Amino acid sequence: MDHPQDDRPYPGLPYYEDVSPGHGSLPPRAWYASSDAARLSLNGMWRFRLAATATAEDESFAHPGFDASGWGELPVPAHWVLHGHGTPAYTNTLYPFPVDPPHVPTENPTGDHRVTFDLPSADWESGEAVLRFEGVESCARVWLNGRELGTFKGSRLPHEFAVGELLRPEGNVLAVRVHQWSSGSYLEDQDQWWLPGIFRDVALLHRPEGAVADHFVHASYDHAAGTGTLRVDCEPGGRVTVPELGLDLATGESATVAVEPWSAEVPRLYDAVLATAGERVPLRIGFRTVAVEDGVLKVNGRRILFRGVNRHEFHPEHGRAVDLETMRRDVELMKRHNVNAVRTSHYPPHPAFLDLCDEYGLWVIDECDLETHGFAPLGWRGNPVDDDRWTPALLDRAARMVERDKNHPAVVLWSLGNECGTGRGLSAMAGWIRDRDPSRPIHYEGDRSCADVDVYSRMYADHAEVERIGRRTESPLPDAESDTARRAMPFIQCEYAHAMGNGPGGLSEYQRLFETYERLQGGFVWEWIDHGLAHPEHGYAYGGDFGEELHDGHFVCDGLLFPDRTPSPGLVEYKKVIEPVRIEGDGRAATVRITNGYDFADRSGLAFGWTYEVEGSLVGEGDLAVPPLAPGEALELKLPEPVGADRPGEAVWTVRAVLARDEPWAKAGHEVAWTQLTAVPRPEPVVGRRVALADSGAVFDPTTGGLISVGGLEMVSPPRLDVWRAPTDNDEGAEWQPDTRWGTVWRKLGLHRVRHRLVSVERGAEELVVVSRVAPAATDLALLSTFRWTSDGDGVRLVVSVEPEGDWPCPLPRLGVRLGVPAELGLARWYGGGPGEAYPDTRAASRLGRWTSTVDALQTPYVHPQENGARADVRWAELRDEAGRGLRVEGAPEFWFTARRWTTEDLAAAHHRPDLRPGETTWLNLDHALQGIGSQSCGPGVLPQHELRAKPAEFMLTFRAVGSEE
Repeated sequence: MDHPQDDRPYPGLPYYEDVSPGHGSLPPRAWYASSDAARLSLNGMWRFRLAATATAEDESFAHPGFDASGWGELPVPAHWVLHGHGTPAYTNTLYPFPVDPPHVPTENPTGDHRVTFDLPSADWESGEAVLRFEGVESCARVWLNGRELGTFKGSRLPHEFAVGELLRPEGNVLAVRVHQWSSGSYLEDQDQWWLPGIFRDVALLHRPEGAVADHFVHASYDHAAGTGTLRVDCEPGGRVTVPELGLDLATGESATVAVEPWSAEVPRLYDAVLATAGERVPLRIGFRTVAVEDGVLKVNGRRILFRGVNRHEFHPEHGRAVDLETMRRDVELMKRHNVNAVRTSHYPPHPAFLDLCDEYGLWVIDECDLETHGFAPLGWRGNPVDDDRWTPALLDRAARMVERDKNHPAVVLWSLGNECGTGRGLSAMAGWIRDRDPSRPIHYEGDRSCADVDVYSRMYADHAEVERIGRRTESPLPDAESDTARRAMPFIQCEYAHAMGNGPGGLSEYQRLFETYERLQGGFVWEWIDHGLAHPEHGYAYGGDFGEELHDGHFVCDGLLFPDRTPSPGLVEYKKVIEPVRIEGDGRAATVRITNGYDFADRSGLAFGWTYEVEGSLVGEGDLAVPPLAPGEALELKLPEPVGADRPGEAVWTVRAVLARDEPWAKAGHEVAWTQLTAVPRPEPVVGRRVALADSGAVFDPTTGGLISVGGLEMVSPPRLDVWRAPTDNDEGAEWQPDTRWGTVWRKLGLHRVRHRLVSVERGAEELVVVSRVAPAATDLALLSTFRWTSDGDGVRLVVSVEPEGDWPCPLPRLGVRLGVPAELGLARWYGGGPGEAYPDTRAASRLGRWTSTVDALQTPYVHPQENGARADVRWAELRDEAGRGLRVEGAPEFWFTARRWTTEDLAAAHHRPDLRPGETTWLNLDHALQGIGSQSCGPGVLPQHELRAKPAEFMLTFRAVGSEE
C-alpha cells in the first residue's frame, strides 16, 4: 500500500511516483561473492503476468494461496519485453514519456512476478535471513508469504530485506510487482534501451547470529617504503588473516608489512579471510593508494594513463541480464586489446564484473546510477539534482554504490553520475562520498567549474582543445578561484572517439597528445559494444524497429564490438594505437627503439621477435633479445641481417612484442605490440615499351572508349571515375554539429547522383584518350577526368588525370575508379595493407603483407550498413573465380582497394544487414584517395590532414587477366 505519512515532498502520491528511494530496505553494505553462510539462488522460471497500468490488478497475487497456474512463465533474471511481453524502446537523451516529475503515465506496464521455493536445510531455522535483489528496473514492491516487505527504486543498485521471521521450511511464496515507469525513471535517463524487469540475480542469504553485517577493507600502499597498511573495519568485530603475509589481526587493527602492490598491469591480490562469530568471508586484498598530487592523478606514486572504454552492460538476446561468462569474455577481450580501464557507464555494473576487474587488472571509474539528460532540452527546468526534495534519493544511490563496491582495489574513482547538469544534490552526494571514503577522488563531467570533483573531465573535446588543456592554457572560467582550482586538476576524456559505425578516426592523434602532456591522463572510448538486439528480420534491431513513437535510431549501435562480441575494425585500431610498448626505428639502418610505456610493469612479461619480408614473402625471422626495461625506459637495438636480404624488391621488417607466458586472459605468444619498418622502399614502377592497343588483348567500346574486356575477361561495367561512398555514421554527423556534416552536404550537392558527359575520345594505334566531365546537377562544379589507355603487351595501363572545376565547398568522399566484374570472381588476393579495413585516419593497424579473403569476408558487418571494407596501401590486387581465373590490378602509387557484391547505391539505401543481397556483379573500387572518418557522429570531425580536398590528381592502374596456372 501507499506510504501513510503526509510529510513527504509530494504528499498523497503512490509509492512509484513518490521521490523517496522506497521503504523497508536494509542499509546498504559491501558485496561479496561467497561465504560459509548458506545462500539460495532464486534465479529460474517464475510465474508472470503483465498489466497495462500500475493499478490494473489487485494485490491478491501476493497471497500464498493465490492460484497463478494460469499465468505464463518468465526467466529471472530477464527483461519481460525481450520475452514477448511488450517491446523494447530506445532513446538517447529524451524521456519516452511526458516530463512531468515526479509523475509517470497511467499507461505504465507493470509485471507481477511470483515464485515458490523451499529452504534447502534445517540450518535456516536459526538466525536471520536476507532477501537480496541485485537489480530491478525501475520500481519494485515486494511481498514474502503474504507480508509486504517494502518498495525500492534505483534500478542498477542492490536492495535487501530482512525476512528471517517470515520463512518456513517449504512453500515460501515470493511476489514482486515491477513497474516500468516510476519517479526513479527521471534519474535513469541513460543512453540505452528502456528494458523493465528483474534483470539481475535474486537470492536468499542466511545470516547466522554474529554474521558479517558490513565490512570495509582499507589497504593502502606506501610506494616509497614498499609497504602496505591493512585495516579491516567490520560489524560485528572479528579477525582477519592473510596467510601469505603472516597477518592475524583483530578487525579495526592496523598492520604495515612489505607487500607487492596492486595495479591494472600487475593485479596482485592476497587471499584473506574475515571471520566473525557467525561467518567466514573470503577476501581478495589489493594494496594501492590513489591520489591527486601536483595536478596529476597517481596510483602508488606513479602517473597512470587510462586506455579505457565506456561499458554498458549488454547482451543481444538478454539485454542487461548479463551472465558471468559474458562478463568474463568482456574483460578478456579488453585485456587482449590493450584496454586497461573501464568507466561503468552510467551505473554500477553487476558486482561480479568488479571482481573480474580486480582479478584481471582494470582501472575502474565506478559511476552512480544517475542521469537526468532529458531535462537539458528544457533548459534544465525541474532538474531533480537541483531540487532538495530529490536529494534523499540521490544520496541513497550514492550510498548504495559506495557501500557495495568500496572493497574493490580496481575502483580508483567514484563518479557522481552522467549528464545531470549541476545542482545542490550533486554537491550533497560528493560531500557524503568524501566523508565515507576519502581514499578515492571524485569524478563528474557535467559541471565545467569542477566544484565538486577532483579531476577535470570532458566529453568529445577536439584535438586542439585537448592540447590546450594539456598545456594548462585552456579558456579561463569566469570565476578566478574556480579557474585556478580546475587548471590544477588532471584531465580525463571520460568519453571520446565515438565508435559508431565505421570508425572512430583520429585515435592516433589523441593518443600522442595523452602521451606528450602529463596532465592528460587518457580517456574512455564511447563505447564498448553495439546495443543491437537480436531480431528475426533485421538481424540486429535498433531504435524504431519495435514501433517506438520516439526513438534515436541506430545511435545505440556505437561500440567497438558488434552485438555478438566480435571485435570491430575500430577495436583492432584502438589496440594498435594504445599499445603499451612503443616500437620505432630505422628500417634501412636496421635499428629499432623499444620504449616501455607501461606505468608499472617491466618488460619481463614480453618476448620480442622479428621477421624480414621481401614483396610480402618471408625471408628470415628470429627472436630479439631485449634487456630489462623499467616503466618509461627505452633502448635501441640492432636488427640481425637475415640470409637473403639482398633479394630484390620492396622489403620490410616486422618487430613484434608478444606474451612470454600464459596470462589469465591470453596464451603465450599473444601479440601485444608491433611495428613495420621499411628496409628497401618499393621500386619506382617501370613503364615499359608501348605496343599497339589492338595487340593488348583488351577490347574497348568504339563509341565511348570504355573497357569492354581484358585478356578475354568481360567487364560487366567498365571503369569510370567515382567520387561517391555510402556515408558513414561519422560522415552523417550529429544534428547538433555545425555545417560539416559531410553526408548531408554531399547529398545536397548531388555527389550521389553525378552524371558523366563524354567530352572526347581520341584513338591512336598505341593510345586511347577519353575525356569526361563528371558533375552533379544544378551546379557548375565538376571534375574533368582524362583516361589515358596504353599497353605494354601484357594487359592495359590506365593513367587517370583529374582537374577540378569551380570552388568546391567540401571534401570529396573518394576519388578513384569503379568497375564491375562477374560475380564469379569472389576470391580476393592482394599485396598491401591488411588484413582488415582501413581509412586515412584509421590505418594504424593496417600492416603490409600478402592477404587472401573471399569478397564476402571483405565486408565489415556494421549493424547499420555504410561505407566499409577498404584496404590501404595496395600494390596489387586480384579477384579470381574458383578455377583461378580473374583480374589483376597493379597501382602506382599505391591504391585503396574495395570489393563487394552490391553497389554503393545499394549500400547507402540499406537500413539493416539483411537488406544487402548479392547481385550478379562484383563491384570493385580502386581509389587514389579517400576522405577520412573522424568521429563526428558525436565527436569532432576529420582532421585537416585526413580530408580529401578537390585538387588536381593523377594515378596509374594496370589491368591484366590472370589464369589458373599462375
